[in-house]
Amino acid sequence: MYSNPVDPGNRPLLLFFIILGAWETRSGQIQYSILEEAKHGTFVGRIAQDLGLELAELMPRLFRVASKGRKDLLEVNLQNGILFVNSRIDREELCGRSAECSIHLEVIVDRPLQVFHVEVEVKDINDNPPVFPGTQKNLFIAESRPLNSRFPLEGASDADIGENAQLTYTLSPNEYFSLDVPTTDQQVKPLGLVLRKPLDREESPELHLVLLATDRGKPELTGTVQLLVKVLDANDNAPAFDRTLYGVKLPENIPNGTLVIKLNASDLDEGLNGDIVYSLSSDVSPDIKVKFYIDPVSGEITAIGNIDFEESKAYKIRVEAIDKGLPPLAGHCTVLVEVVDANDNAPELTVTSLSLPVSEDAQPGTVITLINVSDRDSGTNGQVTCFLTPQVPFKLVSTFKNYYSLVLDSSLDRESVANYKLVVTARDGGSPSLSATASVSVDVSDVNDNAPTFAQPEYTVFVKENNPPGCHIFTVSARDADAQENALVSYSLVERRVGERALSSYVSVHAESGKVYALQPLDHEELELLQFQVSARDAGVPPLGSNVTLQVFVLDENDNAPALLPPGPGGGAGVVSQLVARSVGAGHVVAKVRAVDADSGYNAWLSYELQAAAGAARSPFRVGLYTGEISTTRALDEADAPRQRLLVLVKDHGEPALTATATVLLSLEDSGQAPKASSRASTGAAGAEAALVDVNVYLIVAICAVSSLFVLTLLLYTALRCSAPPSEGACGPGKPRLVCSSAVGSLSYSQQRRQRVCSGEGPPKTDLMAFSPSVPPFPDSEDVGKQQDLNMDHCPEDNSGMFIRGICTYFLSHLMSLSA
Repeated sequence: MYSNPVDPGNRPLLLFFIILGAWETRSGQIQYSILEEAKHGTFVGRIAQDLGLELAELMPRLFRVASKGRKDLLEVNLQNGILFVNSRIDREELCGRSAECSIHLEVIVDRPLQVFHVEVEVKDINDNPPVFPGTQKNLFIAESRPLNSRFPLEGASDADIGENAQLTYTLSPNEYFSLDVPTTDQQVKPLGLVLRKPLDREESPELHLVLLATDRGKPELTGTVQLLVKVLDANDNAPAFDRTLYGVKLPENIPNGTLVIKLNASDLDEGLNGDIVYSLSSDVSPDIKVKFYIDPVSGEITAIGNIDFEESKAYKIRVEAIDKGLPPLAGHCTVLVEVVDANDNAPELTVTSLSLPVSEDAQPGTVITLINVSDRDSGTNGQVTCFLTPQVPFKLVSTFKNYYSLVLDSSLDRESVANYKLVVTARDGGSPSLSATASVSVDVSDVNDNAPTFAQPEYTVFVKENNPPGCHIFTVSARDADAQENALVSYSLVERRVGERALSSYVSVHAESGKVYALQPLDHEELELLQFQVSARDAGVPPLGSNVTLQVFVLDENDNAPALLPPGPGGGAGVVSQLVARSVGAGHVVAKVRAVDADSGYNAWLSYELQAAAGAARSPFRVGLYTGEISTTRALDEADAPRQRLLVLVKDHGEPALTATATVLLSLEDSGQAPKASSRASTGAAGAEAALVDVNVYLIVAICAVSSLFVLTLLLYTALRCSAPPSEGACGPGKPRLVCSSAVGSLSYSQQRRQRVCSGEGPPKTDLMAFSPSVPPFPDSEDVGKQQDLNMDHCPEDNSGMFIRGICTYFLSHLMSLSA
């Protein structure tokens, strides 16, 4: 499971650390550990089991792992829930010299959305040998140097950490030098050679030494450097610095040319042997050479490159002071530059795992999205706070370190707000503070929480009788505030019985358009008012609906001719026979023609006319225009024919008028020849005349009462006209909707009637209507469909003449009823 050039005896120990990747829960976080350089497929941990997730729900819940940085180091097998190594993990590449190295994973599952934080610690193995800056180091040492003189060396570096990076040094055996190894890691006293025996250039002009560095890993790894010591003559005093270690604090982002420090070295020699030239040590890294410059004469170190705290927190500069003697001697010191952080990095925002759109019935606390904030600065400059703008029904909840969850704070209503534009602002604690923003668009998805609604609860429709089958009489329309299928409205009848028949045999409604059709011709004499409900239902789940009431008034046509009534039991309709005494005087009622009309209004208002026979003498009889009573115009005499045959034309007031003819046979008898039965009849006639006088008295009283009521109605109408605002109807705010069919003629309702219709009361017992004298022919179905428009422009409100005509007609019909 792990391959590396290490001691085979230690492989079981490595395998033990790999398989037993310890995990622990700390602050809601699972931790594993694994050795670096593990092979592909190496077991890390049973992450699904440790998170309490079932294997069967990993794929349905979209189990996924996200990590910052490289995303392919670790992977999860969704079949068994095991976290394994997916690609090579190099701890030094991943974390450098940091003592702690971890891979932070976010485990995200949906339905419901959950986020788990997993930390995988990468443990170091001894896979990097010690490395010196170069393969050979040249040292120039004057033969005059005293014993115990010290010559600093650049030590080796090991990319590993801990025991694997702790080095021990060994110098190849020789008689001139010993190795001085510092005991602390502060590098105040660097690694160096100590002269133990005086040098003699004539005897040994060059010495070849080998410096071996060995780490403490298992197995141990080594590195070497060749030391070439060239022995020089004369100039036996090397330059010396005031201190061997200088410490400087330098703010980051300083401009180029800024002075870092001025060094001072002294040489006890004189002349050229005392002239000092400053330079950076040949062992310093190229990064230091491009960032710092030392003046060879003054010893001033200045910054020439970008100093970035986030790139490097400190720089260790090794400086040499070399005199101009022959041979030249050198003194050494170390300048430790500590970079001070400045607030030069704005926070960074990362938005992941969007659960959009959000259902409008989502409960408060629902997680919408995850937000990660980071700041490369340190200290207070790197402390970041997050907040939302503007005021929205969402809030940010801190979940782990710099992780936030955007959660629902209050209920949503798509019909009020369908989309929210959120701005997440992250601000650090620096001075001045820096900030970053991220925009999040949250769409609200619709649920079926609004039922279709009609503009008003009740509509009144007027339809002329004898309409063509399939005639469009009205259109209902409901509005649903929801969206898509939740706002798709279909219409249907609320079925009920109308007498002995079903409602659906009279009318139907189109499911999509809401158009109401009359399926058969309507008969005013059979059905004056058809009241039913239309249901509007949306396509949501579950569906919602509402009902509206339609009152269809069937308007009368003059389709029934007057019908004659028999004069008595056993008499034939259309023929009246009566005995008349010749002794009766003028104005005596001798007979009466009775007729009825199945229509109503003007169509049922009957008048009677006496038709004269061609070539006949003037008749001594006349007929009442509206009563049908036949009376004498003068006293009868012997010249009058004993048998009088009268033709009475009964005619209604419809357009066109319909008629019926009654035949009246009168037999003139002398008074002495009249049988007793005739006397009894005369007595009955006299009683009838007395009764007729009483009826006339009642009629006069009724006419007075009706006239008073008429005047009162006119006054009430005028008061309502003056008090009602012109912009308001009888149903409150908004223009009242009164449905009229123009094919019937001029029609108006009083304000009181319109208010009763709009308020949803039951159908009225008596309707106040007025028809124009001329009714045009009934139009075809297409014209009817156009005339049944719901627009108020087809049915004007203010028509005083029409209203007064309606009042007159209404009272006239009542007077006719009383007179009959």
